[in-house]
Amino acid sequence: MKQLLELLGFLALVQGVMGLLHEFTDWRVGLVQRIGFLDGYGIYVSVALVVLAFALFAVAESRRSG
Repeated sequence: MKQLLELLGFLALVQGVMGLLHEFTDWRVGLVQRIGFLDGYGIYVSVALVVLAFALFAVAESRRSG
């Protein structure tokens, strides 16, 4: 379970950072900018993904191995 939480945290972190890169540099990377109903909320969703990633890392760290 710990490894799954770490994997999900890593994916959320990568997508959040890529969404922020898209918003600030206009690079066409990440999934956030490709989802239609999130149009106009890219920065908020990307920041939320980064915060979610750190929360997942914290939960994974508090769990025992195995």
